[in-house]
Amino acid sequence: MSFAPRNATFAVAGTALLAATLSVSSLSAAPCSTCAPCQSGSTCSGGTAAPATLASHDHRKLPDLVDTAVSAGSFKTLVAAVQAAGLVEALKGEGPFTVFAPTDEAFAKLPKGTVESLLKPENKEMLTSILTYHVVSGHLMAKDVVKSTGARTLNGQQVEFANRKQAVMIDNARVIKTDIETGNGVIHVIDSVIMPSNDSIVTVASKAGSFGTLLAAATAADLADVLNSEGPFTVFAPTDEAFAKLPEGTVENLLKPENREHLKAVLTYHVVPGRVYSSDALKAGSAKTVQGKSVHISARGGRAFVNDARLVALDIDANNGVIHVIDSVMLP
Repeated sequence: MSFAPRNATFAVAGTALLAATLSVSSLSAAPCSTCAPCQSGSTCSGGTAAPATLASHDHRKLPDLVDTAVSAGSFKTLVAAVQAAGLVEALKGEGPFTVFAPTDEAFAKLPKGTVESLLKPENKEMLTSILTYHVVSGHLMAKDVVKSTGARTLNGQQVEFANRKQAVMIDNARVIKTDIETGNGVIHVIDSVIMPSNDSIVTVASKAGSFGTLLAAATAADLADVLNSEGPFTVFAPTDEAFAKLPEGTVENLLKPENREHLKAVLTYHVVPGRVYSSDALKAGSAKTVQGKSVHISARGGRAFVNDARLVALDIDANNGVIHVIDSVMLP
């Protein structure tokens, strides 16, 4: 299986990681959402809504996110899901929150029986994970979305923003209406339900098919179960080709039982506690690993590096962390 992370394209310019450019014009005139944007302070012209600014009105006089979704009439499934997950009070809270809201038609695109299954009490945890993946803390207007490559959700995982063929995408969902202001946040309407990763770091690496040596080493060092646990962890993951660059016999020697502690030190030097995305890593410049020593993250010559290993794929989400792929094994 080939490894095709959601954020495999990667470029660095100066100190900016992932220099993706999104066009502001693609969201500057969004279709009016049944006059909801107009009611919330935007001005309509020819069936379009100009994004409202925070200073354009008193947000406290507007309905909250939940009441706005209910009154719209096109988010019945979303509202039912929020109720089933016990998130109504949270989304009626002070916020502010940004909600990427799938329509009823978006939920209808899911495989038959999916919604009914998610609404069952025994699947509440999974439903909550999916719904919180559609919510970002803070007030992100359309102009903020198009200037960014992504945002961390309340789920913990990151959604990606991209501009494809004049459509702004949130992961693989198209944004169809924007800047619906509410009393405690803003809603952007999307045409598909977006799904967080439901696999652990170990499972993601196993499905990729290019981390056989890393997984064998993690098993030999008794670390596989740890990387399957709740975490979260950030893993700088060397590919099989990266391990093959080590001197002949090094891997075989490390995998011997008598060298388990040495192997564990090498592997934990590739793991950082917490979920650290590429933009945060580059800004920080360094990160303390589970092994105890720190690794250094930098941009050089249009590329990003952790120590002297080049980062070749970034921000690959797992349900217990994030993976960044590197082209060399780092030694503490």
